[in-house]
Amino acid sequence: MSQIHTLTMPKWGLSMTEGRVNAWLKAEGEAIAKGDEVLDVETDKISSSVEAPFSGTLRRCLAREEETLAVGALLAIVVEGEASEAEIDAVIARFEEDFVPGGEDAADAGPQAQRVDIDGRPLRYLERGEGGLPLILIHGFSGDLDNWLFNHEALAAERRVIALDLPGHGQSGKTLATGDLAELGAAVLGLLDHLDILRAVLVGHSMGGAVALHLAQVAPQRVAGLVLIGSAGLGAEINGEYLAGFVAATSRNQLKGPVSLLFSDPGLVTRPLLEDLLKYKRLEGVDQALHQLAGNLFPDGRQAQVLRDVLSGDIPALLIWGKADAIIPAQHAEGLPETVQVEILADQGHMVQMEAADRVNALIQAFLPRCVA
Repeated sequence: MSQIHTLTMPKWGLSMTEGRVNAWLKAEGEAIAKGDEVLDVETDKISSSVEAPFSGTLRRCLAREEETLAVGALLAIVVEGEASEAEIDAVIARFEEDFVPGGEDAADAGPQAQRVDIDGRPLRYLERGEGGLPLILIHGFSGDLDNWLFNHEALAAERRVIALDLPGHGQSGKTLATGDLAELGAAVLGLLDHLDILRAVLVGHSMGGAVALHLAQVAPQRVAGLVLIGSAGLGAEINGEYLAGFVAATSRNQLKGPVSLLFSDPGLVTRPLLEDLLKYKRLEGVDQALHQLAGNLFPDGRQAQVLRDVLSGDIPALLIWGKADAIIPAQHAEGLPETVQVEILADQGHMVQMEAADRVNALIQAFLPRCVA
């Protein structure tokens, strides 16, 4: 039995309304498997590849390179089995008849971010999925919930998954009191209380990993498992030049060097990405918050707190690291108890959850059965 599939422009993040086709990675007539990268798309946030959600033969590449299309627009036709040209033409005609660029099914669909006051300060979060043992996604220094663009929806297929903007970041309140792990951790616990979540698996990237480790230390009854990605808190070394350069940067050119260190592929550092970071850095209170956090957590280009003892085996833990991480060395994953699962991904950098999202998502999903509510 044949099936004719439509591959459409994905929606990555809340603000994405369109994408630009950079390059086709597969050619018409080529066989593709589920998960294969079919084409590269650039958004107002970052460039990434569109993966095939099904297997078959790529029969039509409808989007032209350098063409900008709305979210939900038709990119290609993939056929499982056999289909005539006339049958494919009919599917395309029906799609084009029904598709409304910018309509409810494209830009406006999906969950919306929410805001809540935690200890008198606004906190933004985005919730997807339902049921299961909840996951909390905690971003790193200078990041926000969009750092999980390529993970959130996939991880929420069978459970409740919440991403948040930590204090001082994204669209949460920018004023910090102490600017330390205790303050950031208290905000996460406050959100868990607000959402009536007694226990959750904490997924922390970089500084967010240190926040997760801190919570596992001070409130272990709330932590069912830890997923630490390029995590801070496991060794003293950190790229102090990156931190100093990012905090001091006031222009796109000054930002490009430090931000490029985050990725294994510097081509992912697009002009829109840099412009977004600049807009964030220019918000009132952000400069002070970043200086405060960097000074407290990473004084003199070193990590102030090492929390390796938290990984004693009492709480299931998965560590994921890019071997080419230029911010926090992958060697920090060495010498841990055998109960800690360690996965080092070759040729990947600090933003491994974005650049190797499919692999990271699969590792997390395979790990979760070890965690008990």
